[in-house]
Amino acid sequence: MSEISTKPYFMRAIYEWCTDNGYTPYMAVKVNHAVRVPMEFVRNGEIVLNVSFGATSGLKMDNDAVAFKARFGGISREIYVPVANVLAVYASENAQGMAFEVNLTEEEPVPTQAVAEEGGKPALGLAAVSSKSEASGELPVAVGVNKSEKKSERPSLKIIK
Repeated sequence: MSEISTKPYFMRAIYEWCTDNGYTPYMAVKVNHAVRVPMEFVRNGEIVLNVSFGATSGLKMDNDAVAFKARFGGISREIYVPVANVLAVYASENAQGMAFEVNLTEEEPVPTQAVAEEGGKPALGLAAVSSKSEASGELPVAVGVNKSEKKSERPSLKIIK
């Protein structure tokens, strides 16, 4: 019997920590053919979703996927994200959370109109954490966002020691 990944458990723990402390939980997602999100909001093959209670309806985070309904530009959309596609879960107010390594074997390119280059930089610089059930003895890495003084720059995640 194969061991269940720890990734969905860490995702739910960070989500619960955010809500318990009054923070807004965000989820960074690697977009491919398996993800159902509004493509007009995808940048550099990634999307960041507000998964707070007030922003979602019917949120379900299980060991296989995260599913919920949310409004984008006033239009209700059904969102489906396999756990394998989740890059990070973190609090938007202080950017504390956890980033995960995403290794998608059947990577299908995102349509070119959905992948927008923004100065050649990716939307998020992520610290990777392996979610494989290996007995490496390493602990997950917490992440933080560098707050930029320029409004045009997007936040990026960094490792907090």
